[in-house]
Amino acid sequence: MRRALAALLLLALPAAAPVGAEERRSGFADMTPATQAMQRDDAANPGMLWALEGEALWLAPVGRAAKACAACHGDAAASMRGVAARYPAMDDATGQAVDLAGRIALCQVRHQQADPAPRESQPALALAAYVGLQSRGLPITPAEDSRMATLRAAGEALYRERRGQLDLSCAQCHDDNAGRRLAGSVIPQGHPTGYPIYRLEWQAVGSLQRRLRGCMTGVRSEPYAYGAPEYIAIEAFLMGRAAGMAVETPAVRP
Repeated sequence: MRRALAALLLLALPAAAPVGAEERRSGFADMTPATQAMQRDDAANPGMLWALEGEALWLAPVGRAAKACAACHGDAAASMRGVAARYPAMDDATGQAVDLAGRIALCQVRHQQADPAPRESQPALALAAYVGLQSRGLPITPAEDSRMATLRAAGEALYRERRGQLDLSCAQCHDDNAGRRLAGSVIPQGHPTGYPIYRLEWQAVGSLQRRLRGCMTGVRSEPYAYGAPEYIAIEAFLMGRAAGMAVETPAVRP
């Protein structure tokens, strides 16, 4: 009932002016000073626990090949610098676009001969957080690949599509009404600068796909399964929309 009332309140609000590239802001700017301080301090940022676990996994031999990620890639601080900032990207072997979690899973299968950890599992999120950490502070730089243009266009269409029983689109919240308050909370612009991210609501680290699923169920729409190509398309569009903004992984949000 509260979600329905909140949606009606949103529809009653006049649309805000469109957000220009120079007016983009991370969700970090909308947080309380206490939550901002939590993200800034690695000793207080709960997401760093996942990143530390990811570091241990990076160094641990696994699979039938008994090979660690470090055996191929060496020091993650050097080899993984900037990697998270350019995903999703095309996988040449399959001809399909993958997000960072998908790339890690493919590496595990191909090089470690291991069954990848399920999406949203602790090991999968830990490795993604650790790899993402190596790009912290770098600008988001979408892959310069003409094959991604069609995917980004599909992602934008999904972003602007009204869905669910509440008949709302992502754009109606995060473009038209960003910066306004809904049920007491600031509506963010929805830039994916910090994933995997620690949300106080979850008391855990989660992926962008988890957040998208939460939005979809919030408007009473059936979410896609984890790993669905629709999520990859939406993320590709969102990363293009956030190009030039700094990676914050692992970020903290309410």
